[in-house]
Amino acid sequence: MTMSMTEIEGVGANYDIEELMDVRLRTRQALHAIARGIHVGMVEEDARGMARKILKGMGMRRGWHHIITRLGPNTTKDFMARSERGVVLQENDIFFVDIGPIYGDCEGDAGDTFVVGDDPEHHRAKTDVRSIWEDVRAMWFETGATGNELYDFAIATTAERGWKLNMDLSGHRLSDFPHSAHYDGPLAEVQFRPNPNLWVLEIAIAHPERPFGAFYEDLLLEDQSFPDWVFAESPAQI
Repeated sequence: MTMSMTEIEGVGANYDIEELMDVRLRTRQALHAIARGIHVGMVEEDARGMARKILKGMGMRRGWHHIITRLGPNTTKDFMARSERGVVLQENDIFFVDIGPIYGDCEGDAGDTFVVGDDPEHHRAKTDVRSIWEDVRAMWFETGATGNELYDFAIATTAERGWKLNMDLSGHRLSDFPHSAHYDGPLAEVQFRPNPNLWVLEIAIAHPERPFGAFYEDLLLEDQSFPDWVFAESPAQI
């Protein structure tokens, strides 16, 4: 059965834009706190355990999706794929964090890539995945592009930069918990222009030859900026 735009972009009685924006900031803050705790020599399973403690300390209950900390070669994995166990962060390495906590009745979601050391391709991946995200976001903001048109553009833009786009991570709804009650499919299959405050744009890229990738995601908004406290060394008391 084909769903209408109204059905796909539906929300529940607890949906509140101000709360959604607040949770977006809290989630991004938590992500950076987690990233700061990941260090050379850390095993991926320990990174995930540390992330769980940070989220609990910030008052974020169980996530609507599992905590993902992908180190090194595990950065090429699909969303639901299990990581290879025992992967350790090396001196020249890359990793990403993807969290989807619930705060109050509202879902959060944030993902970003981080680099240790001076491997130029790692740094290029971190820069390019964000640039591709920004290019796709600009197309969304400036045109009437549909969800599937955005990802057609993302595929082409990613290839132009010499990467492969992982379409397993191709955007989704976000709302009061659970968004899946309204729509549980990917943004890449949406046949209309997605409205702001409802959709997460995901970009996941992989190196064409080496075993690593990069990831970035954020909620599509008219203003994507973050206040400085989000990136502070210590989680703010808010």
